Amino acid sequence: MPKIVVLPHAEYAPEGQTIDIQGKTTLCDALLANGVEIEHACGKVGACTTCHVVVTKGFESLSPMDENEEDMLDQAWGLQPTSRLSCQAIVGNADLTVEIPKYSINHAKENA
Repeated sequence: MPKIVVLPHAEYAPEGQTIDIQGKTTLCDALLANGVEIEHACGKVGACTTCHVVVTKGFESLSPMDENEEDMLDQAWGLQPTSRLSCQAIVGNADLTVEIPKYSINHAKENA
């Protein structure tokens, strides 16, 4: 059973968190199911970048990235070589360490 270590984030995981997951699920769904209320403004369809995370361990074990995700990530704040949209990244069998960036671009929230 893979573990997801969430590095401390002031808003979503102030103390950091370790999550045990079972079965195939997206990184976003795993975080949400365990109380890490990461933004997902588009309803988890890969049409925004609010659920952007940087995977610092286990990146290779995630499902492959499709062209739409690559295009959306180009708009993400703090993009890194191991960035993913958590709503599109399906967790494999390896342990993961993820960092939620300090900022996200949420046009719906910012223009409200």
